[in-house]
Amino acid sequence: MAGTCAFSEIIEGDVYKYYSEGEWKVSSSGKTVSIVNPTTRKTQFKVQACNQEEVNKIVESAKAAQKSWAKTPLWKRAELLHKAAAVLKEHKKPIAECLVKEIAKPAKDAVTEAVRSGDLVSYCAEEGVRILGEGKFLVSDSFPGNERTKYCLTSKIPLGVVLAIPPFNYPVNLAVSKIAPALIAGNSLVLKPPTQGAVAALHMVHCFHLAGFPKGLISCVTGKGSEIGDFLTMHPGVNCISFTGGDTGVAISKKAGMIPLQMELGGKDACIILEDADLDLAASNIVKGGFSYSGQRCTAVKVVLVMESVADELVKKVNETLAKLTVGPPEDDCDITPVVTESSANFIEGLVMDAKQKGATFCQEYKRQGNLIWPLLLDNVRPDMRIAWEEPFGPVLPVIRINSVEEGIRHCNASNFGLQGCVFTRDINKAILISDAMETGTVQINSAPARGPDHFPFQGLKDSGIGSQGVTNSINMMTKIKTTVINLPSPSYTMG
Repeated sequence: MAGTCAFSEIIEGDVYKYYSEGEWKVSSSGKTVSIVNPTTRKTQFKVQACNQEEVNKIVESAKAAQKSWAKTPLWKRAELLHKAAAVLKEHKKPIAECLVKEIAKPAKDAVTEAVRSGDLVSYCAEEGVRILGEGKFLVSDSFPGNERTKYCLTSKIPLGVVLAIPPFNYPVNLAVSKIAPALIAGNSLVLKPPTQGAVAALHMVHCFHLAGFPKGLISCVTGKGSEIGDFLTMHPGVNCISFTGGDTGVAISKKAGMIPLQMELGGKDACIILEDADLDLAASNIVKGGFSYSGQRCTAVKVVLVMESVADELVKKVNETLAKLTVGPPEDDCDITPVVTESSANFIEGLVMDAKQKGATFCQEYKRQGNLIWPLLLDNVRPDMRIAWEEPFGPVLPVIRINSVEEGIRHCNASNFGLQGCVFTRDINKAILISDAMETGTVQINSAPARGPDHFPFQGLKDSGIGSQGVTNSINMMTKIKTTVINLPSPSYTMG
């Protein structure tokens, strides 16, 4: 934690500082924001409540730093990113401790997030050198009616200042998935971490600081959304926004104006189970996909659409696997840990009570203690229940029995979300046809939905997002094409 020598400068008293112009600072507002431990439901950390004046200074310094950073050789940018990745992995334990206390992430998963984040940064450095080190050469006579009198050279140049806003559930990994592409492409980066997860993000930013990046190039501003949220996303000095989260992204997209947006806004990932599916495989993936990190993942299985003829057997197998999950505090590495806030737990409970009132079959007794909700499978869910459509972001999973593949596809496509989906069948031809019919950004065949590996394209349709993520796509999104045309005095043909 910050008490260790490496992180001692990021905290003053019991309040964590914000990061600007290469220094850790205390906000002039004199105010702080409390971070509540989901397990104890008591204040665990405090961070600075920055004001709009400080945001202005951060963006101003980011614009200045970006100008010189864009002139830094690609190999040097990559070298610094590799160094940051090494520092990040070296300090995985204190970062993981923050994740356990801030967002109740199981201890082993918290360490994995830190290591995975370092790997992502290194991969991004390598991929960036390849992508940005190449351009295109075009000649004019490839288009009808032209002679070879023009040579066209294209290259990728940075956008400027990138604003990165990650979500609470992966505040480190989904932060570096925005930071690393932005930096290798020659941009500067302003990070606005989520409140729950802010301290882990501050530790991560300090790893970049220790790696020796130029002052002002990376900033991390904490505070209340009501004070600096809209101010940041509408700031004229911001040239690109990369956001992962919920409905807030829709509002951001409407206010941001004419700048590139990269957004992932949640999902209601459907899992379609055919009659010929390997039910053991399906059941294990349903539990893994629907209940890991207590279902608080955008790519979690959110609804199971199973053919009636195999539904009883599938439900039995899922329940047998669910019974083996451990429930308790994240420090004990339990499978099911408290959801992030009391309001989240209340929302989940509202969905459960609605399903109960409308006649869903409870495969387990509904049990809740504070923010901790025991895993629950709801069978015989109907389309008139809220849980059939709304994203619980918790350890509650509905099962809808279907009589045809078409019925399952119709339900999937009727959702306003379209992030991922999955289908279980032994017939690859059926799988491909169903995949083509599902209105989602990604379809997994015989596996639960997943964002990774981190270099795979990751995108949503409909209300699930704008643009595509993944290392290559993010680098391309955070650059623009610059064209230089050489006009020749007469047609020129090589070896003519």
